[in-house]
Amino acid sequence: YGYNVKFLHSEIGKLLGIHENYRTIIIGAGNMGRALANHRLFEKRGFVNEAIFDINPEVVGTTINRYKVMHMDELESFTAANRVDIAILCVPNSQTAAVAERVASLGIRGLWNFSPMDLKLDREVVIENVHLGDGLMLLGYRLSRHDSQQDSQKK
Repeated sequence: YGYNVKFLHSEIGKLLGIHENYRTIIIGAGNMGRALANHRLFEKRGFVNEAIFDINPEVVGTTINRYKVMHMDELESFTAANRVDIAILCVPNSQTAAVAERVASLGIRGLWNFSPMDLKLDREVVIENVHLGDGLMLLGYRLSRHDSQQDSQKK
């Protein structure tokens, strides 16, 4: 490229405040939780997953990537023994608020929420709500604009 990519990435990370490692846990070992647990890019960017939790007895005890899925009953003891900065919520909409309140009460400072509800808490917790449908709608809009531009260039 003509420049030191690793150095540039490091310097941009410092500017964005993401030059340190953040410890994460994934709550919910369904399709989304599994996909995130198997995603390698997060660790390269300083987001190190420590554990996966679920309540489904068919999933608890299985291994995803290198993580043995733990039962949610183990959450408090795990967070007492391990630093956790961010909880990644991949739970059903009906459980999102209760799970978020529970992890926030344990001192976890950030929530990355993949449920379709906008999560808000009365606590000092940084929340990033991810709406996959919004991204798909944006893609549809951009595709429509692209098609319109292609049609106008043909005339």
